Amino acid sequence: MTMTDIIKFQGHTYILATSPRITTQTLTLKEGDTFAVFDRFGDASPVGSGEQGVYHRGTRMLSQHEFRLGNQRPLLLSSTVHERNAFAAVDLTNPDIPIDDDRFLTRGTIHIFRAQFLWRGALYCRTRVTNYGAIPLDSDLTYIYDADFADVFEVRGISRSRRGTRSTQVDNRVVTITYDGLDNQRRTARLEFSWAPAEVSATSARFTVRLPPRDPIDLFHTITFEGESEMPSLSSFSRHREAMVAQQPFPKACIVYTANEQFNHWLDRSTADLTMLVTECLDGPYPYAGVPWFSTVFGRDGIITALQYLWVAPELARGVLATLAATQADALDAANDAEPGKILHEARDGEMAELREVPFKRYYGSADATPLFVMLAAAYLQRTGDIVFIRGLWRNIERALAWIDDYGDADKDGFVEYARKRPEGLFNQGWKDSEDSVSHADGHLAQPPIALCEVQGYVYAAKIGAAEIARQLGDTVLPIRLEHEAEELRCRFEERFWLEDLGTYALALDGQKRPCRVLSSNPGHVLFSGICRPDRARHVAETLMAPALFSGWGVRTLGEQEQRYNPMSYHNGSIWPHDNAIVAAGMARYGMTDQAERVFAAIFDAALFVDLNRLPELFCGFGRLSGQGPTLYPVACIPQAWASGAVFQLLQACLGLTLTADPPLILFHRPSLPEFLPSVDLRNLRVGTAEVDLQLIRHPRNVGVTVLRRLGEVEIRVEM
Repeated sequence: MTMTDIIKFQGHTYILATSPRITTQTLTLKEGDTFAVFDRFGDASPVGSGEQGVYHRGTRMLSQHEFRLGNQRPLLLSSTVHERNAFAAVDLTNPDIPIDDDRFLTRGTIHIFRAQFLWRGALYCRTRVTNYGAIPLDSDLTYIYDADFADVFEVRGISRSRRGTRSTQVDNRVVTITYDGLDNQRRTARLEFSWAPAEVSATSARFTVRLPPRDPIDLFHTITFEGESEMPSLSSFSRHREAMVAQQPFPKACIVYTANEQFNHWLDRSTADLTMLVTECLDGPYPYAGVPWFSTVFGRDGIITALQYLWVAPELARGVLATLAATQADALDAANDAEPGKILHEARDGEMAELREVPFKRYYGSADATPLFVMLAAAYLQRTGDIVFIRGLWRNIERALAWIDDYGDADKDGFVEYARKRPEGLFNQGWKDSEDSVSHADGHLAQPPIALCEVQGYVYAAKIGAAEIARQLGDTVLPIRLEHEAEELRCRFEERFWLEDLGTYALALDGQKRPCRVLSSNPGHVLFSGICRPDRARHVAETLMAPALFSGWGVRTLGEQEQRYNPMSYHNGSIWPHDNAIVAAGMARYGMTDQAERVFAAIFDAALFVDLNRLPELFCGFGRLSGQGPTLYPVACIPQAWASGAVFQLLQACLGLTLTADPPLILFHRPSLPEFLPSVDLRNLRVGTAEVDLQLIRHPRNVGVTVLRRLGEVEIRVEM
């Protein structure tokens, strides 16, 4: 049984979990357009969690890759992923192995070390075997392999009536497996060993070795999916591994160090995961959304991740903006929910996308990515002062604004709504995009066109931001119009979305303009956007932090008293780290740093309980119990870009940190630090041409800021 099956549910593609990802821990690697999911032994097995394997450009190029000592699987000693996600390291040993009727090889005699990493479209493998016994030993080392060339959507469960043809060629120490797809593309997995096996076939290679005492032997092999291969050797393995370890997409990024080592571990893992997920696309660096199912460009995910990381490394935002501008829709295409000016939701490279068996080659089914794109452009300009880049992007910003007013508001009621055009497309097109994520208090699903509360907030912030961009570009008329439209939207929004009896905003308005009167985390995004009336912000925050929504591990997506509440659901009661970071940022925007600190502390505590301090895409929304960690969600992506970026947004929110390039300013507005962070150092923080090192110290009633180093002119201001 594969990990997921896909069925049709009310005309929508629904991922049905049939076995969990978290029954066994996995080792995950990614580099460029290649990623790998191994079990703790370093193997990819055809049983168990169905997502294991090595994938390249949307296709599973290696579906089986297992090591055997003799005919047995070795015993696991330990395994881990390098702290920078550069390679997976696995230590194994032999089990008790009978030699004849009277003798057996005692377990723990042979040590096996496996190291694997990805680099430029290839998997590099090293197997070192050491005999710690007193006499020489003869043994077989065997690799078992296979390549099913399954499209990632096949792995997720979609069945296909037709597939391409596969062939295998075996030549001494080289095995070439080829797949000629229905899309007329040839995909190849080429296995090459450093020395010739005793036996080699289309599915396995067996090596017969003599192991002298304490004299290790090394076997290298490479599986190449793209480009030229080279002879596997210690030299090539070491050279490429060093290049992988040294890889730094943002060498000038701000470095954060704190007095809490546990927090530093979370911070370092998040940084490493973001570094791994960032892929150099044609138009610049882009954070792929997550492994295994979302290792590609997603518009919304990329924008939010760039916003989270903007104060640390603005180069990521530039890459996201350039990539999404290059893929902005320029025509009506109902099959892909595309309309002129709309920003991409998702892009795929695999065979099924190419053949339009799934609608995601370039898919635009997102109501929020377009205003978020404009928000990011304005935030990037404020952060960097890069007016030359933004001027080149202005036409894309204008087209995005036009989409908001025209196609986004099809019924001209002043709100941006969504309704899919293709039956196989996404039914819901906000960040909570599962089929049942928008409902009324009685549990009935809202019917489109649907206007989400946070989308209206994003539109408000987009118009305010675009007005400032236009002003800096020398326009004196457009800023006034955009700010007037934003104020009109704010008034309409308060009138139609505010629920006085619930002390919060409606999740959405349905197709009949009826408010969805349920408690959800979405109003936290309303705070983040700034559209919320100041006198109502505290009511919203209090509702978010009340027991119905706040579990102790974070804010739930849906209140526990609601009809559709289920703490094990994807969007109806679960907890998402990125969602909580946005909620905390919204609270801090309105001066409620105490509540922001509580959210920060809850997510930090959750990070302490998960493997490698790596926050998953989401976890279950059960209430916090003493001595127990959060309940994991069975098919969550790990790592996930915006989950990795959450720590940076949470820290920025509590510090009240704003960076402005023109004039150069570092502003701390009512800064605070939670109890678990007595001090924070910010090193190499760049603003314009200036660079500073700062130390922030927590005091009982405030935070002290000390300048440790300053290069260039920049004002550093603390507002209490």
